[in-house]
Amino acid sequence: MKLAAFAVISAFAIVLAAPAQSQDSPQRKELKRVDLSGAPGMEVISSISEYKPGEILARHIHHGVEAGYVVKGAMIQNPGQAPAMLPTGAPILNLRDVPHGGFKVVGPGSLILFTVHTVDKGKPLYDWVK
Repeated sequence: MKLAAFAVISAFAIVLAAPAQSQDSPQRKELKRVDLSGAPGMEVISSISEYKPGEILARHIHHGVEAGYVVKGAMIQNPGQAPAMLPTGAPILNLRDVPHGGFKVVGPGSLILFTVHTVDKGKPLYDWVK
């Protein structure tokens, strides 16, 4: 089941891979950006992100919905908490303007995420929160 889901996500990522306007960071690579048909002012953005041990995914929000899939899981640690596993195959779903992230990847390997954002066009993909 997990292998089939990974194959579908991988095929989707390959189909979407094309040059795109982006706000890429060293951890995030934008794959494709398109207008959302039937919803003026909205766009869909697909990305793949890799966070290596020691890197932090800062707390942030999106101006729309983020959905995704953990391609390769890793141990993460939220401030003041014990490390916990974010497993391969876990779904990602974050609602509009709801703060999330704010953890450090503690390993042993990298955390790899595939995400699709359906967001307000013209706004930053993410805004950092404290």
